[in-house]
Amino acid sequence: MKPIQVGLLGAGTVGSGTFKVLLRNQEEIKRRAGRGIEITMVADLDQARAREVAGEGVKVVSDARAIIANPDIDIVIELIGGYGIARQLVLEAIAAGKHVVTANKALLAVHGTEIFAAAHAKGVMVAFEAAVAGGIPIIKALREGLTANSIQWLAGIINGTTNFILSEMRDKGLDFATVLKEAQRLGYAEADPTFDIEGVDAGHKVTLMSAIAFGIPVQFDKAHIEGITKLAAQDIKYAEQLGYRIKLLGITKRTAQGIELRVHPSLVPSKRLLANVEGAMNAVVVHGDAVGTTLYYGKGAGSEPTASAVIADLVDITRLHTADAAHRVPHLAFHPDAMSDLKVLPMTEVVTSYYLRLRVADQAGVLAKVTGLLATAGISIDAVLQREADEVGGEGSTQTDLIILTHDAREGTVNDVLAELQALPTVLQPIVRIRKEELS
Repeated sequence: MKPIQVGLLGAGTVGSGTFKVLLRNQEEIKRRAGRGIEITMVADLDQARAREVAGEGVKVVSDARAIIANPDIDIVIELIGGYGIARQLVLEAIAAGKHVVTANKALLAVHGTEIFAAAHAKGVMVAFEAAVAGGIPIIKALREGLTANSIQWLAGIINGTTNFILSEMRDKGLDFATVLKEAQRLGYAEADPTFDIEGVDAGHKVTLMSAIAFGIPVQFDKAHIEGITKLAAQDIKYAEQLGYRIKLLGITKRTAQGIELRVHPSLVPSKRLLANVEGAMNAVVVHGDAVGTTLYYGKGAGSEPTASAVIADLVDITRLHTADAAHRVPHLAFHPDAMSDLKVLPMTEVVTSYYLRLRVADQAGVLAKVTGLLATAGISIDAVLQREADEVGGEGSTQTDLIILTHDAREGTVNDVLAELQALPTVLQPIVRIRKEELS
């Protein structure tokens, strides 16, 4: 059978990895797909780089629309990134009857509803395994492997840059700014790391996983997102002393009130597998009612790991290229006319437990006043740790750190009581609040 023909938009890191893996494993891929898969056109503004990546026999152009207009191209791989031109090109490819493979989580998290609707109407596939967790096949697991389950929750370390930074802060006792510079030097962090360190990248990814897990539209605008820029080295140290590690988690849960969708630093018990994911690695824990808890671990970025996911999508589309569109796996696992209207909860309605650190005056009655206000608000305490004043501020210090772990409480209630605590004259610095996730 004639090989399926593919056009590639963007010949950067992932694009070059896709060429390498396709070439190296072409016979095995053909045996699995049932026919050959060939990238026959590449579009990139840097044509010299594209020619170096593509090699002989591949047409290189600067205009992506030349690929979309080519009637011989069956599948378009979009590796440009971003929300702008990538959105227009994907929609044009769909309108031209091309299947699309993309690693662009930002595009799908923000414009996914529009893109999936257009693809459904045209009877083409949009595959995006590479958009979440690099080489880890988490999208396929959620869409197909766990399809018998009512998924209850998932939590993931889905940004390698922030996980590397937090691992280094814990291992070396360094502050955030110092480790960020080292991460940039080593190539783990971009020159502008904002999307990573502010949690936006993880927010894009957990938005897509939430939509697939619960059959809801992609709703990135409703996700609560916090990054790691305000984390202090002492909080990582205190967490360790209490038996926890701090990880930036993307979390989505099904509750009786609606769907939780949030990204923020979290205390995770050190005995949990997720707490022991170090460096730039990714991991996602999924809890289904039938299967229980499952863990997916591996490289979340990089040339060949991400190419692995891109090619898996190419193989899937090749297998199903001639199938009736109605019998393909739906983009978001649930058929479009069976999507749920479950609401995404505002963060104030989320119920979880908390780590609180208060820098307070080292004097009698402070602890009683703090615990009294928490009790009045109905927030019960799991543990209290009070540091020696000398340890916190040096010999003769009149300040100390008070660390409190709470039981489950509603976020809005915690916000209110923190405002009361902050107003106390004996609370000397802004209160640190980190959510605690037992993942049990």
